[in-house]
Amino acid sequence: MAKLKEKLKEKIETWRNDIKNIIKEHSDKPISQVTVKQAYGGMRGVKALVCDTSVVPPDKGLILRGTHISKLKDKLPEEVLFLLITGELPDKDGLADIKAEMQKRGKVPDYVWDILGKAPKDSHPMAMFSLGILAMEKDSVFRQEYTKGIKKTEYWLPILEDCLNLLAKLPGLAAGIYRMRFNKGGRIDPDPKLDWAANFAHMLGIPDPKGEFANLMRLYMVLHSDHEGGNVSAHTCHCVGSALSDPYYAVSAGLNGLAGPLHGLANQECLRWVISVREKFGGVPTEEQLRQFAWDTLNSGQVIPGYGHAVLRVTDPRFEAFHEFGGRVCPDDELYQIVALVFKVVPGVLKEHGKAKDPWPNVDAASGCLLYHFGLTEFEYYTVLFGVSRAMGMCSQLIVSRALGEAIERPKSVTTEWVKQEVAK
Repeated sequence: MAKLKEKLKEKIETWRNDIKNIIKEHSDKPISQVTVKQAYGGMRGVKALVCDTSVVPPDKGLILRGTHISKLKDKLPEEVLFLLITGELPDKDGLADIKAEMQKRGKVPDYVWDILGKAPKDSHPMAMFSLGILAMEKDSVFRQEYTKGIKKTEYWLPILEDCLNLLAKLPGLAAGIYRMRFNKGGRIDPDPKLDWAANFAHMLGIPDPKGEFANLMRLYMVLHSDHEGGNVSAHTCHCVGSALSDPYYAVSAGLNGLAGPLHGLANQECLRWVISVREKFGGVPTEEQLRQFAWDTLNSGQVIPGYGHAVLRVTDPRFEAFHEFGGRVCPDDELYQIVALVFKVVPGVLKEHGKAKDPWPNVDAASGCLLYHFGLTEFEYYTVLFGVSRAMGMCSQLIVSRALGEAIERPKSVTTEWVKQEVAK
């Protein structure tokens, strides 16, 4: 971890000084205005959080630390993690260092499997995933150091330890849960020659003679790694971490938010819709058949899953990366062909329909069909994959937050009666 720690240490002082100067010179300058609609509407669009790991401009899509996601699709997750934490991609030695750390820290303690083995057999995989993370909280380095009396300016050091320990174990934990929950046989030991995501693919036990499932896992982990700080999982993790709860508590909390159907289930809904298209037409429909099916869906009051985005107003570049992968690896797969046809037909339908602010596909429109192609067909498990990836962003944000000495989150709430009085003035 020496390279990562050194790089982060040299950055922290600059970051702290920048923020100190901004607050000193502009402390009372407003950066956002909150409307009544926003207050009652989930705070959508309110600029009230600072997150330096990523940003999503509506006309460009996801940018991680100044680098567009399209330029990172061929990187290893370890490289992207280094980027998220430090703001720079690692050099060759830095990459070797973080890969070695992840391999060294990867063993999931036996007591975790004992606990999960006693869970109900029909437990949701996300509940098992969160439970496994919480079970490991007893090993938190931060909690031990905080109890001893560590200086506030050094909080980031044990937080970094906890985050690397946790991230290293997530593929093994998630893969073991998959095999346990869906009766796939015993757990598969990690291969020390493989990188983080390839090991995840290996431990899942999905047949992969050409290594393309491992490539999909690398891509999936990178594309879902971070997405600003205001989504439910990132914000929840940040809020819990701001109370100085250690990363095991904070990441588990964020993942519990991800388990909600409005946040982490979108790719399942997209895949179900695509499968329903195949079932209705007995295969890949014609353009005209699909156009009519899309209109029937909209006219029945339903939405077309995977199209539209809370922030974006262009095709999600993460969708484009998955679309490109599918075109290379499984161009003859019927579900992929339907996804490609939907991309060709549906934006025009949505524009003609006129109600969608964003008629373009998001990342969820393509990811499910690729998982399904390789035989990972257990829909309930898909959110766990999302969680393993998004933990990279959550942990990176936790490390940076503690390095910057950010305060506990405590916004002010008001009553509906107060709102009535305020708007009447």
